[in-house]
Amino acid sequence: MSSTVLSSSTLANDRRRGSPLGRRALIAGAWLVFALFLLLPLFVVLSEALKLGFGTFFSALLEPDAIAALQLTLLAVGIAVPLNLVFGVAAAWCVSKYEFRGKSLLVTLIDLPFSVSPVIAGLIYVLLFGAQGFFGQWLQERDIQIIFALPGIVLATIFVTVPFVARELIPLMQEQGTQEEEAARLLGASGWQMFWHVTLPNIKWGLIYGVVLCAARAMGEFGAVSVVSGHIRGYTNTLPLHVEILYNEYNHVAAFSVASLLLALALIILLLKQWSESRLSRLRHSDAEE
Repeated sequence: MSSTVLSSSTLANDRRRGSPLGRRALIAGAWLVFALFLLLPLFVVLSEALKLGFGTFFSALLEPDAIAALQLTLLAVGIAVPLNLVFGVAAAWCVSKYEFRGKSLLVTLIDLPFSVSPVIAGLIYVLLFGAQGFFGQWLQERDIQIIFALPGIVLATIFVTVPFVARELIPLMQEQGTQEEEAARLLGASGWQMFWHVTLPNIKWGLIYGVVLCAARAMGEFGAVSVVSGHIRGYTNTLPLHVEILYNEYNHVAAFSVASLLLALALIILLLKQWSESRLSRLRHSDAEE
């Protein structure tokens, strides 16, 4: 009887998996798409960057404008990501722990940057803070520069990356429920103690995963930053904008060299993403077993 049940279960699993030929075809197709649309472009970038040798490659990376673009990119990421971290945790806490009027509207607004073009977001900031914008005259009277300066770049970066931390934490915190926080509250824990010792340990891997995604998106942002930056070489050009300028000047080797730097940063973030994703999946698996 048991052997009959086992054989029927094995047969059912084989049917769900499909035929060996079909599985191999799907795997081969996935690797083909991966090679054509990911590996091949990466190979082209590296080969073009090293076409004239390592001397030209490093000279393009050590050019003052390239260093200034790298510094500005890292500075914008270093400001935008922590701010989105704070907002993401606060928004996820509100959505998952409380019931209030306008909750669905808040969730919709969090997702808004996914549906709005980054170029439109940049234009919105220009209309608000530009010289002819709604607050333009007030800002000029106080000698405050937002558009074509670091504040505008940071605001545009924050807008396009605001959903990533919150969207990763909301389902995780909803899945975990409020039992542990309520128990901590009954034992006399304050709000901060409850957050640091109960909530944060439960969400830390999801938080790290959201921060990594946010940093990756912020580092590669082009559209919104392009609108608000003014393309001032050496001052308001981030790495993606610097690559565009070099390419438009037909300085292709330098453009691909700087692009390879972006590629290296992206690979580092990819490794961090994979690490945090594996830890998060283990956490969810252990929660499901409990």
